[in-house]
Amino acid sequence: MLSHAQGQNSAEPHQTPAPTPAPAPAPSPSPDTNPLDRERAHLTASRAALRAMRADVESLDIKDVTANWVNAEVLQSQIEDRIKALADLAHTPLFFGRLDYGHAPGMELAEGGEGEQFYIGRRHVHDADGDPMVIDWRAPVSQPFYQASKNNPLDVRLRRRFGYTGGELTAYEDEHLTDRSEAEQSSKLLQSEIERPRVGPMRDIVATIQPEQDEIVRAGIGGTVCVQGAPGTGKTAVGLHRVAYLLYAHRDRLARSGTLVIGPNRSFLHYIEQVLPALGELNVAQATVDDLVAHVEVRGTDGATAARIKGDARMARVLRRAVRSGVTMPTEAVVVVRGSRRWRVPAYEVEEMVTELLARDIRYGAAREALPQRIAHAVLVRMEEAGEAPDDRVQDAVARNAAVKAAVKAAWPPVDPAKLVLRLLGDAEFLAEHADGLLSPEEQKEILWAKPARSAKSAKWSAADAVLIDEAQDLIARTHSLGHVVLDEAQDLSPMQYRAVGRRCTTGSATILGDLAQGTTPWATNSWEEALSHLGKSDATVEELTQGFRVPRQVIAYASRLLPAIAPGLAEATSIREAAGDFAVRAVAPDDLDASVITACREALAKEGSIGLIAADSRLPALTEALAKAGLTALTPGEETSPEARLTLVPATLAKGLEYDYVVLDEPAAVVSGEPDERTGLRRLYVSLTRAVSGLTVIHSAPLPDQLTAT
Repeated sequence: MLSHAQGQNSAEPHQTPAPTPAPAPAPSPSPDTNPLDRERAHLTASRAALRAMRADVESLDIKDVTANWVNAEVLQSQIEDRIKALADLAHTPLFFGRLDYGHAPGMELAEGGEGEQFYIGRRHVHDADGDPMVIDWRAPVSQPFYQASKNNPLDVRLRRRFGYTGGELTAYEDEHLTDRSEAEQSSKLLQSEIERPRVGPMRDIVATIQPEQDEIVRAGIGGTVCVQGAPGTGKTAVGLHRVAYLLYAHRDRLARSGTLVIGPNRSFLHYIEQVLPALGELNVAQATVDDLVAHVEVRGTDGATAARIKGDARMARVLRRAVRSGVTMPTEAVVVVRGSRRWRVPAYEVEEMVTELLARDIRYGAAREALPQRIAHAVLVRMEEAGEAPDDRVQDAVARNAAVKAAVKAAWPPVDPAKLVLRLLGDAEFLAEHADGLLSPEEQKEILWAKPARSAKSAKWSAADAVLIDEAQDLIARTHSLGHVVLDEAQDLSPMQYRAVGRRCTTGSATILGDLAQGTTPWATNSWEEALSHLGKSDATVEELTQGFRVPRQVIAYASRLLPAIAPGLAEATSIREAAGDFAVRAVAPDDLDASVITACREALAKEGSIGLIAADSRLPALTEALAKAGLTALTPGEETSPEARLTLVPATLAKGLEYDYVVLDEPAAVVSGEPDERTGLRRLYVSLTRAVSGLTVIHSAPLPDQLTAT
């Protein structure tokens, strides 16, 4: 490898578009120009071309090209999205690599003779003649940038990586993949980018995607992929880049069906929300599971046992019984009066219709809509037998007849999902009837409300109750399915929550991301096979990422001491980071705990990057007071860090999915004891230990868990 590094790769994503003056052609560098100058000239020309592309869209006049104002609004919205997508993010590299092929690859973009050369970047940029100046990283011709090696060069003669400082190209580094005399070495620029301190939201990893990550990112849209990823393996970023890739490869299809990213909480979604826009994708919705099932206002909480029972898959069968419990067989004939004629459908015939609809196992609401049409059809048969010639309009009119509607209401009454769950949780007899053989009497008692609510509006619904209502809603009317759903931190969902997510992608695919070792709910899944079954995606491919890119070796090795107790079947994670990172465990006297934590925070603030002070929820008031007395301002999770405010006080319960350059972990024993059982507590501790990117300092006054002290 030939290294020409002249600066650190420290580009920081920023969402402020660069100024867009009229583009001017960059001067063509002479062959004698320094290679770095030639690359800078290409960067200048590419930025000018991108500004020209944006100016072309901004100048579009749509006054006379739409038929009506609705079409005009839609088209204008699409144009505005296109303008945003073409923004030149001044502090984000437009391209980060270059591929020199041995000869032109057999792809559409690669027209020409030998020595075809492509610049790989976040988006496609072309010049005034339509010739590509930067190739989108998702294009097939870009894939060898991530996959090529000396053992399998994929026809790539040279791979060049670029280093940036504040948006300025300051370095490059070459790998001659077909030169066997040159030993294969790790990329210093790649390591620099992986280990670079950061502030602000999560960055994209497009410049550092590894081969095993790239294979997951580019997996086809037809199947679901489940990624079991140890801390620091980039599973979240892989999932987001997979969305960006699928939108590139299947844009029309996903534009019609939609995409959705589901995260564990709002802080997490805020942390990741800038990744897709940095890649030019602006129309991907984000939500939590609670957002998906927000049919009622959640104002109550469940104990751990009640929440576990309500989240159990058996509740789906209880609800199914309850939804259909109101269906009754008719005892009287349906008599339809039209003009001077009376048409009679006997009770036994209507009963046959009801029985047949029940046997067809279609949704409750669809069956209820079908029943009046069945009755009306029976009436039309009698009309035809009497010599009349009714048409479809007559059948629809009969279906709306008062007698038919009354019969349908009596046999197949309407069901309100919230009222049904209200009755199920407030009426012991109703619950016992439909939970018989599914829930034990003790389990039924656990989930019954001590004081039944008077109405659905006044009820203090819990988060688990909202999921039950969503299940009942789907039993009545089909939930809309999206084209692709990304579910992150999936290990923490209950079976009923998995079902809620699964029905959002019944006709689409999904990317499931998680780590069984980080399951911190009492109902956390024991296996991906079980979780995928509840999602309705049993045929999904399960991939495991064990090679970490962000967490230092010493830190991941220390945290992995907990794995035998919390997830004995998982392989221990490794790290490709060359830097060992800062790591310290400090035992202090109880009276010195707060002061020692403040000292550790000051030490971390003396370094570059973001700092997370992670502590058990019970310790937050004391630490907040100690920080204030020390004159240290601490953000809360979800607030964006900046060069002026780099310290965040993080409750251990919200640490999952977040990363900080330096972490100060307060009192591990308190983190463990803050959970309802030891396994969950140790898993919470595992999460907290693995949030560090460059350094971890553990401060404790109480004894550490035995698993951490074992050698």
